[in-house]
Amino acid sequence: MHITIILRVLGVLLMLFSLTLIPPILVSVLFADENHTAFWIAFLITFVTGLVMWFPVHNIRQDLRTRDGFLITALFWSVLGLFGSLPFIFANGLELSITDAVFESMSGLTTTGATVITGLDDLPKSILYYRQQLQWLGGIGIIVIAVAILPMLGIGGMQLYRAETPGPIKDSKLTPRITETAKVLFLIYSSLTICCGIAYWLAGMSAFDAICHAFSTVAIGGFSTHDASIGYFDSQAIMMICIIFMGISAVNFALHFFAWRERSPFYYFLDPELRFYFMCLCIGAAITIPYLYFSNTYNFTDSFLLGTFELTSILTTTGFGAADFTIWPTFLPFMLFLFAFMGGCAGSTGGGMKVIRVLLICKQGLREINRLIHPNAVIPIKLGKKSVSDRVVEAVWGFFAVYVMAFMVMFLLLLATGLDFITAFSAVGACINNLGPGMGDVAMHYGDINTPAKWILCFAMLLGRLEVFTLLVLMSPVFWRH
Repeated sequence: MHITIILRVLGVLLMLFSLTLIPPILVSVLFADENHTAFWIAFLITFVTGLVMWFPVHNIRQDLRTRDGFLITALFWSVLGLFGSLPFIFANGLELSITDAVFESMSGLTTTGATVITGLDDLPKSILYYRQQLQWLGGIGIIVIAVAILPMLGIGGMQLYRAETPGPIKDSKLTPRITETAKVLFLIYSSLTICCGIAYWLAGMSAFDAICHAFSTVAIGGFSTHDASIGYFDSQAIMMICIIFMGISAVNFALHFFAWRERSPFYYFLDPELRFYFMCLCIGAAITIPYLYFSNTYNFTDSFLLGTFELTSILTTTGFGAADFTIWPTFLPFMLFLFAFMGGCAGSTGGGMKVIRVLLICKQGLREINRLIHPNAVIPIKLGKKSVSDRVVEAVWGFFAVYVMAFMVMFLLLLATGLDFITAFSAVGACINNLGPGMGDVAMHYGDINTPAKWILCFAMLLGRLEVFTLLVLMSPVFWRH
């Protein structure tokens, strides 16, 4: 374990993060909301702390080991969540406690979208922009952005990329060098954001709202500048744009890269994970839309639009709202909520267990059924034309088991804090899947739940964002042995 190099990397990353506080300062000056002082204080604290960590060890040159990568990833997301809360603490008019400020910051960076703040329509523009920017940075992953800088410091970045990138297969690269990979990811991500923002603006949003909602849409975040979320705009065009970009952003970014590089959309059709993802969306829509219509909840047009929107928002773990799905009839709220456990595709900005893992679990289940009938048969699991090794399947089942156990433990802890069953169940599910809105007392916001519950849910957000093992591995005694 290289403590000095870990401090050096964290110091650099904190100083880089402090630079992201400059745009909110400019927004504050532009709209004259008098919160620029709060952002300047946060900037100075963050930059000076990073400088103090970096300067004593800045001449040390060592390569990162895998264990260093895990520790830096977990530490930086934790530290960044704390420093990201500073503007919320110092801002005029918010009056958030430290717990609430950390919760809001962690929710933004992990692209969860769970909020403790109400009255968004009356908040200063700089605070609204800052919340959206946090989600945008969290979506691409501040570590993936930073690995483009680390090689210039003499530090290899692949260890960080493996620890940060979601999905069961970590070793695939879009380009031979990790620096180029980070640049490609950033280019795709930025391009999608710009296209989404322009589409929102053309559909009737103000320039400010278009930029802010483009940030949270492509990040699969769900924060909004209005309490009514996307429903505030009361626009079918805006809802359709949101559906399209939520769906695109939940697709593996490697597919976007190869389709763009080869100038061919056929890469999308050949991917088994994407086909399964689209099939789940179609099945969900085939149940939701008719049920809303025949239960007389909405007319057919609203059933189609609102049903498709809420399904896409929840399945991709974005968390935008155009209607209150928690009051929909009978089983629909629970069915939609369970879709969030699958989440988006691996290598996307979506949360949840990832589509590829659910697909492999289904294939493994079918293989076990076939083995009961043909005990001596050799039945490989295939994704497309490629066989999946048993080691990968074992890893997926291990992930699933730990995911469920972590969920159960945090669910029981929330019940112990006094939350009711539905609130506790949905709060843990919404946070570990980085969804945001839950059911019960957390359907609209998390401001009314108790303080211990909020800290538990902060841990759940981190656990979901770092895909369980990256965080839990630090709790293993083996990790700390020489």
